[in-house]
Amino acid sequence: MPSATDELIRRMYEAPPDGFVAARAAAVADARKAGDSDAAKRLAALRKPTVAAWVVNLLALRRPDLIDELVELATALRTAQRGLKGDELRELTTQRRQVVSALVAAARKLAVEEDPGMGGAKLPLAEVEATLTAALAEPEIAAQVRTGRLIRAATYAGFGEVPRPRLRLITADEEAADEEALEEDETQGHQERLEEEEPARPTARERAAAERRRRERAERKRELGRELAAAQAAEKRAGMQLERAEAAERDAGHLVEDLDAELAELERRRTEAVADVSRRKLARRTAEREAAAARRRVGDVQAALEDLEADGRD
Repeated sequence: MPSATDELIRRMYEAPPDGFVAARAAAVADARKAGDSDAAKRLAALRKPTVAAWVVNLLALRRPDLIDELVELATALRTAQRGLKGDELRELTTQRRQVVSALVAAARKLAVEEDPGMGGAKLPLAEVEATLTAALAEPEIAAQVRTGRLIRAATYAGFGEVPRPRLRLITADEEAADEEALEEDETQGHQERLEEEEPARPTARERAAAERRRRERAERKRELGRELAAAQAAEKRAGMQLERAEAAERDAGHLVEDLDAELAELERRRTEAVADVSRRKLARRTAEREAAAARRRVGDVQAALEDLEADGRD
């Protein structure tokens, strides 16, 4: 059963990415306030998704049944490819395009319902389609899509063959030599045990020396105990400092990642805005030509009226 932290993470990845950073900071603060350091670390490690990744996450979290259909189709495609079944492969390829198109449409609908301000033109649907197509081709990408926690759009580039392990063939002579060496080792060890002599009974001087060594060991043990306690205290302090340093480093890294994602989104919006400006400029020029033509027509009609009135006076 999902934990409270799992449910919180799910809600964060379902929500539009604009509010992700603030939601993460609030969640980390609440976890620290509650004394749950493990949850705080886990939440602090979360990364902000791009808009395309958020759309795919929304589809995986809200409609996991559609992702299951995608995975089933991917399995059928790989089976057909291995079997070189041309007719079946062509049919599945057509089905693949239809399924991906349907998934993109479903994802777009979910995104607009979640954030009405995110109109269809603002959604990077090409990246969403590329991610779903990559999930069809690569099981690992499909597994990532299923988690609902993508942070970037994915593409499939393909992979080479898996390297085979290097094996060495052991001949019968080598095996016999190994067994002979093992028998010699066992025989030598048995003989060494038989040759061990029964220890002599200690003298008074030896007993005194042994007692002195025992006291020295006890004193050394106490000293080491004190050193261990001091070292453990120092280790605890260093661990706390390391944890704070790691948290600071992680926060700084997240800030860079978030800024990169925001820059990428701004660049995408800038490209769309430039294209919109070009379209509007073309429309303005067309309107100017039409206005000039209309003005000329007005002048022509007015001149014709004046000529007509002049003829009437004559």
